[in-house]
Amino acid sequence: MSKNKKSLGAVNQRSTRIAATVFLLPVILLLIIYIFYPIIDTFRISTFKWNGISADKTFIGLDNWKKLVKDMKFWESFKHNVVIMVLSIVIQIPIGVALATFLEFINKRKHISRIFKTFWFFPYLMSSVAIGFLFTYALATNGGIISTISGWLGHGNIDLLGNYKTALVTIIFIISWQFTPFYMVYCMAGYSNLSEDVYEAALIDGANKAQYFRKVALPLLKPSLISAAILSMVGSLKYFDLIYVMTNGGPGSSTELMATYMYKFSFSQFNMGYGSAVAGGMFILITAVALITMKILNRGGEE
Repeated sequence: MSKNKKSLGAVNQRSTRIAATVFLLPVILLLIIYIFYPIIDTFRISTFKWNGISADKTFIGLDNWKKLVKDMKFWESFKHNVVIMVLSIVIQIPIGVALATFLEFINKRKHISRIFKTFWFFPYLMSSVAIGFLFTYALATNGGIISTISGWLGHGNIDLLGNYKTALVTIIFIISWQFTPFYMVYCMAGYSNLSEDVYEAALIDGANKAQYFRKVALPLLKPSLISAAILSMVGSLKYFDLIYVMTNGGPGSSTELMATYMYKFSFSQFNMGYGSAVAGGMFILITAVALITMKILNRGGEE
């Protein structure tokens, strides 16, 4: 009898392994083809001098990497990515939490809640390219919204995107306008995991809504906020499309990011070897920053 049970258990384990292999194999193949192979090939191409089109490649070893380490424009673009990362977290997540908290408190008023949800979530539904063109025209020096209002007040035109002092900050606010709804929904999902009994118990103990949020809800939302911060950080470090559409890294290099810098070398100057080195450096920096941030945030969460 025990032998039959053992053989039956072995058959079940084998069938489980076969089923797991069948379901995981397509995913593993896709990861290899679309993620791991491109990463490895990027590092391989970075050791060549190549225009990306011709069959002639000249092996130059680590010359592109030596150039990258000394390339101040690359490090400046990395600094811009870090600025976007920090300000995105500081702006988007607190506003997202505030919007989600407001919707949580008026959740019983279904019609009003739906209106706010639809209105606030709308920017996230638009593509970054469309938003880029929209704000490019809205912030135009001649005829833009800001310049028009400035004219009504008796002042001259204002060029927010053409001024190297204001271009990056302006784009950060546009990015925040687009992506804050995502963190609003993310926090709403976190609120949905909180039991109503906790809220009712806090009210019975004499806490008002502000005290409930600060002392009860916010600590319970901390894991969700950590995940949101990591998502915001990684997304900010690889940002490309909105910057490319609105400023193409200008004026000068005041809004240059690692992704736009890589694109210019790879597809505008046809220096695929150095562009691959920039992409490899971008991959290393993003991975390092993500791992360090996750370690710090998770350590804080454990405490």
